[in-house]
Amino acid sequence: MNGNRFGRLFQVTTYGESHGEAMGVTVSGCPAGLELSEEDIQGDLDRRKPGQSMITTSRGEPDEVTINSGVQDGYTTGTPIGMVIQNKDARSGKYEPYITAPRPSHGDFTYSAKFGTRNWGGGGRSSARETVNWVAAGAIAKKILATQGVEVKAHVNQIGDIEAPEVSWEEILEHSEENDVRCAHPETAEKMLDRIDEYQKEGDSIGGSIYFEARGVPRALGAPRFDSFSARLGQALMSVPAASAFEFGLGKEAREWTGKDRNEDWEFDDDGDPIPVGNTHGGIQGGITTGQPVYGELTLHAPTSIPKQQTTVDWETGEEKEIQVVGRHDPVLPPRGVPVVEAMVQLTVLDFMLLGGHINPDRLDGKVGEYRTDYHPRSPENMGE
Repeated sequence: MNGNRFGRLFQVTTYGESHGEAMGVTVSGCPAGLELSEEDIQGDLDRRKPGQSMITTSRGEPDEVTINSGVQDGYTTGTPIGMVIQNKDARSGKYEPYITAPRPSHGDFTYSAKFGTRNWGGGGRSSARETVNWVAAGAIAKKILATQGVEVKAHVNQIGDIEAPEVSWEEILEHSEENDVRCAHPETAEKMLDRIDEYQKEGDSIGGSIYFEARGVPRALGAPRFDSFSARLGQALMSVPAASAFEFGLGKEAREWTGKDRNEDWEFDDDGDPIPVGNTHGGIQGGITTGQPVYGELTLHAPTSIPKQQTTVDWETGEEKEIQVVGRHDPVLPPRGVPVVEAMVQLTVLDFMLLGGHINPDRLDGKVGEYRTDYHPRSPENMGE
């Protein structure tokens, strides 16, 4: 199976199945000299892990990360960083009825049709559990971006037909982690919780969307056409399980705007550099970043694992069957999807910054050829001198 690697210079390669022994990720291209510990990564994993609240799956996974390469004495060495997250609470028995009778709208049939086999426990490789690897890698990217003044944050802006009003960057930073929905508008968050509860009681699920924003992104990231910033950002976010629509800037609303209204005039900023008036383009013009905030939205459809009765067919027996998908599943995806979206935006921005020469790909301090560094290991023989 291909398609398990993301990035050009900052490369993320993942492995693992939902009910396998472990999930794992290798990060290649992380510059040396970044102070990094498992605690730096664990915080974001805790935001994504199951069992956080009544609106997430009750699967009991601690999602504790272990770094097993690429770090020496608390600093990255420039070599591949290997991370492993053990699966602790897999219960595959409940998935046996679907081995040859695919669940509606899952990857069961398509994986079997492509490979002639599949890991069926918990959905195997097609499960959203695999995104734990993305968040682990994104936590490293997040820490590197912080040294460059770049910050990425997201929040849930819609669940079903309940949409939050537009909120400021400061409100997203302040309020998005204060409630179980991760909506930065507290009053709307309460309505969202009530709506999710309604669907849970009916044995159903509901979709929603996540708004994201990146501040401090330098101008001139991206290349024309197939390597444009927007194209690669779209690829990153449309890789998120259950993603059904990606937008940036005005998004689909742009079809209602005239050219005159959408076009942004130019003016000089305080440094005497040209800057667009407004930011309806979402920080991207001609596929290349303008230096303004990059923002957009990702829509996630309703979780496909629901206990309501559905119909499938068993290709082994030739029977049509009525099934109920039992197990531990999320009734809604955006709340746990927030750190996943943030991670993919962080990985995209960092990769482009490395490609664009904003960060030395070998070492964060940029001191080419200098071997006497504060982060180089000390010789035990010299410690007493």
